[in-house]
Amino acid sequence: MSFENTEKASGTRHNAREAALQMLFAHDMVKTPYVPLTDGYWAELGDTTLDDRTRQFSDALVKGTIENLEAIDDCIRSRAEHWRIERMAIVDRNVLRLAVFEINFKDTPDPVAINEALELARKFSTFEATQFINGILDAIKQDIEKRGEQNDAAQASSTSAK
Repeated sequence: MSFENTEKASGTRHNAREAALQMLFAHDMVKTPYVPLTDGYWAELGDTTLDDRTRQFSDALVKGTIENLEAIDDCIRSRAEHWRIERMAIVDRNVLRLAVFEINFKDTPDPVAINEALELARKFSTFEATQFINGILDAIKQDIEKRGEQNDAAQASSTSAK
């Protein structure tokens, strides 16, 4: 794949994440179920230049985030010291939710999910929010890495015991 194709794929995924963030914001405000939410977004607000693959990726992010919202919010709560999720700015909490969904439930590399979240925060929120989001996502990434190391050690221990 050429650099241009990689850049185009990356750009369309970024556009999909922007659309997903907008849908998650709307869901957060009025708790619209997934199907009417995505259908309404694409019919009324969505970027008509986005191709079907980009829309499908965006819809999958929204659906997965909504379906796993409780687990995602628990993950954020574990690292958002002195911050209740309901007190966070709506944009910030949904940027976090989207990134945590990608980190925990998709095959998106952690650095990519974090970088994309920071890009969304830079565009839709404040400089302080970017720092806040980066700190929480970095802590979550470290927790996951630590769990992975512990699982690897436990697996190696059980293998050597046999």
